Amino acid sequence: MALSGMRGLSVFISDVRNCPNKEQERVRVDKELGNIRTRFKNEKGLTPYEKKKYVWKMLYIYMLGYDVDFGHMEAVSLISAPKYPEKQVGYIVTSCLLNENHDFLRLAINTVRNDIIGRNETFQCLALTMVGNIGGREFAESLAPDVQKLIISSSCRPLVRKKAALCLLRLYRKNPDVVNVDGWSDRMAQLLDERDLGVLTSSISLLVALVSNNHEAYWSCLPKCVKILERLARNQDIPQEYTYYGIPSPWLQVKTMRALQYFPTIEDPNTRRSLFEVLQRILMGTDVVKNVNKNNASHAVLFEALALVMHLDAEKEMMSQCVALLGKFIAVREPNIRYLGLENMTRMLMVTDVQDIIKRHQAQIITSLKDPDISIRRRALDLLYGMCDVSNAKDIVEELLQYLSTADFAMREELSLKAAILAEKFAPDLSWYVDVILQLIDKAGDFVSDDIWFRVVQFVTNNEDLQPYAAAKAREYLDKPAIHETMVKVSAYLLGEYGHLLARRPGCTPKEIFSIIHEKLPTVSTSTIPILLSTYAKILMHTQPPDPELQNHIWAIFSKYESCIDVEIQQRAAEYFALSRKGAALMDILAEMPKFPERQSSLIKKAEDTEIDTAEQSAIKLRAQQQTSNALVVSDQRPANGTAPPVSQLSLVKIPSMSSNDSNSVDPGLTEANGVLTVIDSQPPPPTTLSDDLLGDLLGPLAIEGPPGTSIKSEQNLMAGLESVSSTADNLALAPVEEQANSVQPIGSIAERFHALCLKDSGILYEDPYIQIGIKAEWRAHHGRLVLFLGNKNTSPLISVQALILPPSHLKMELSLVPDTIPPRAQVQCPLEVVNLRPSRDVAVLDLSYKFGTNMVNFKLRLPAVFNKFLQPISVSIEEFFPQWRSLSGPPLKVQEVVRGVRPLPLLEMANLFNSFRLNVCPGLDPNPNNLVASTTFYSESTRAMLCLIRVETDPADRTQLRMTVGSGDPILTFDRLKEFIKEQLVSIPPPSRPAAPPAQPSPAASLTDPGAMLAGLL
Repeated sequence: MALSGMRGLSVFISDVRNCPNKEQERVRVDKELGNIRTRFKNEKGLTPYEKKKYVWKMLYIYMLGYDVDFGHMEAVSLISAPKYPEKQVGYIVTSCLLNENHDFLRLAINTVRNDIIGRNETFQCLALTMVGNIGGREFAESLAPDVQKLIISSSCRPLVRKKAALCLLRLYRKNPDVVNVDGWSDRMAQLLDERDLGVLTSSISLLVALVSNNHEAYWSCLPKCVKILERLARNQDIPQEYTYYGIPSPWLQVKTMRALQYFPTIEDPNTRRSLFEVLQRILMGTDVVKNVNKNNASHAVLFEALALVMHLDAEKEMMSQCVALLGKFIAVREPNIRYLGLENMTRMLMVTDVQDIIKRHQAQIITSLKDPDISIRRRALDLLYGMCDVSNAKDIVEELLQYLSTADFAMREELSLKAAILAEKFAPDLSWYVDVILQLIDKAGDFVSDDIWFRVVQFVTNNEDLQPYAAAKAREYLDKPAIHETMVKVSAYLLGEYGHLLARRPGCTPKEIFSIIHEKLPTVSTSTIPILLSTYAKILMHTQPPDPELQNHIWAIFSKYESCIDVEIQQRAAEYFALSRKGAALMDILAEMPKFPERQSSLIKKAEDTEIDTAEQSAIKLRAQQQTSNALVVSDQRPANGTAPPVSQLSLVKIPSMSSNDSNSVDPGLTEANGVLTVIDSQPPPPTTLSDDLLGDLLGPLAIEGPPGTSIKSEQNLMAGLESVSSTADNLALAPVEEQANSVQPIGSIAERFHALCLKDSGILYEDPYIQIGIKAEWRAHHGRLVLFLGNKNTSPLISVQALILPPSHLKMELSLVPDTIPPRAQVQCPLEVVNLRPSRDVAVLDLSYKFGTNMVNFKLRLPAVFNKFLQPISVSIEEFFPQWRSLSGPPLKVQEVVRGVRPLPLLEMANLFNSFRLNVCPGLDPNPNNLVASTTFYSESTRAMLCLIRVETDPADRTQLRMTVGSGDPILTFDRLKEFIKEQLVSIPPPSRPAAPPAQPSPAASLTDPGAMLAGLL
């Protein structure tokens, strides 16, 4: 701003600066504002010089922080001045004083447009600058087309085109619905060929905004962006003024790589290879130097290159190189580089197959926890949380516990929460988990939320083997002279519930336990007293025979608190005092707490809610996707349509839903009676279909391929009978939300065909009068290949054939092109590639439709790409089995459950059933002849080859129940997948009792197809 010749403005600025205090400054400013207002009232007597001077004074006063509520019209009128000095002050002051909604701006639109389309480049730059600064909707509607013409104009100087690109960027960001950019892909591609780096940098900024909204329209710009990066990386034709500390235009490099990240992938192999060569050069050529400015520029380029490498899912070698480079950065002395290294390493966790490489830097990351900079400590904590898994959980949690004692108070709550979550997710055994949580409460009680100790109580309550250990540890902590109130709560609860299990240990008699808990009563708040009163009542109940001295002491405490002002304490004291006088009835009233309903951990949700920045969120979400919490934790699931699924789905592939109420622990269509599942229809089905449907589901899983001579005859009889069964519910291939209503009815039972294909790899999946669909499958590790055979059975073509695969989230499926028409009496083959990403029992669906004549047929079929297809039976010797079995020390890797309502099968038939589902029964491993031991290997992309071990203990006197122990190296696979899969195959679902039909005399020939006769013969 040239102020030469404006003596009055210079004097005013000097006067303001010389004011000794704020009051005198305000007096001087008010005086000047009054003078300006007076002069503006007589505008006709003002010369252009004077108007310009007074408008400059208004701007200076505005910059000092004072309100300037007049003179706006004078500033806007200067825009139309013919000379540069007046026009300059008009544009600058208007940009500063007026916002986009000011009415006076409408008066200037025509003048601004005339300057933009004029020949004076200086006026064009002034106008573009003001439009870009204000960016109002009216400006966008009126001026955006003219600005677009300037960008692609060949007669404009680069300076004007650069300003035009930035102006259009501002208008597009503010009003994307007003600025019309349709058909701009070719123009943007043309702009990317620009040799002037100023215009190119502005054009790339505009491209970033455009592709962020719609990348599909700008694929032609992708190879141009790669060529720009090649030019910059090789330092070809880069002017000296765009080289910053030896780095060719780092701003342009960063923006170009940012634009590339909006494209989902790069299909062209040559373009992809060229880009990776540039990225490799950036990764290899970046190092830490002493010059701070050069460091900042080079690392800005480097970290954007890392983000692009992660986005493009580069080869593992380049990913390893990125992690090694970040590992070097987190060890340097410069805190900014360490921070960026930790943050980007956290983002690298989102890339598969690099977590093991990141673990190599675990020691250096733990060292960063002790950094003086709290922001670096936070990034290190988040990175440790994200990289933790079963292999390193113990080391990381122990380090976090040690750090807890010296951590800042601002970090302790977050630190405690994350340590608790890691201990819960990846505990090698539950006793270690209890130790960690109690240490956590002991070291940081003030920062441990109630959710954490609630959670440990749930685990102890649900695991009987853990209860004595937890009670003993609680007793040890109570011996300390000073403990936190949260420790008093959890210890009192555990000792009240399970203290009687320690009765034979020294110092653990009921009287001694009561005394040590009662010592803490004077030190606790009113919120803890109700828990202590409940503990006293439990101790009184477990003291058998009653101790009169202890009884009187506890009664006196109850009597004392009966008059407490706190309603909760008063009510508990009164009720416990009355209940404790009931004698033996107290045992039934105050029995042990039942097991908690298993639900998803609230700690993980709380951690997600408290995350602040993007890096932490990405780590949280990554761990939530890859790891579920402990094996004892499952989420509540209800059917999507609010009704019970058909009974035909309760085998092989249906995930059982679990509810918090025991009475609702099965789907709404099922109730539990005497330990056996009984089917109750929510809607009365046709009377001729229900029995057949239930019988088909009961017999279906038993139709297995056993050894020759053992089950061939029964299987032949069974399949012969099932061919004659016609069930509407079975004819539905899937549990549909809307009822399938086709005029064409399928031939045979779809459910039985699906069940058969779950046990073998080829067969008929579906058949109706017009089409037959067969399947032939091959399975190798976590890959599968299915070939669908679509056969036209008629002499007329099938037209409008459409097939769509609806894969679950754990399967990656690719179906080849399905022809639109199937010729008469012809068969077409459609290969389907399957990749199993992680353990799950969800099922894929084939949605197929075709037209025959006037009949439009549509149906959905479950595909037999089910859980057991990715199992590979494996033989395990005694020397191999027991070390593996002992290494799986307990939940979540090894879980045990008593299963009731089991089909009463002889041990040989149960072994055949296991073998049919690719679970190899290993004879001789268990000395008890009534037990079975099986082994198999599960394959998925996330678990690779995972050994699974199963032990089933049966009772010869009661074949309807058994105890099953399942173990593997993956918590999700152990509990929610393999255990529930085996359980579904063993549980019997008998048909409900119905009024008996009038007996009919079956003929010998009809006995083979009579469902009752088949069931009697089978059982």
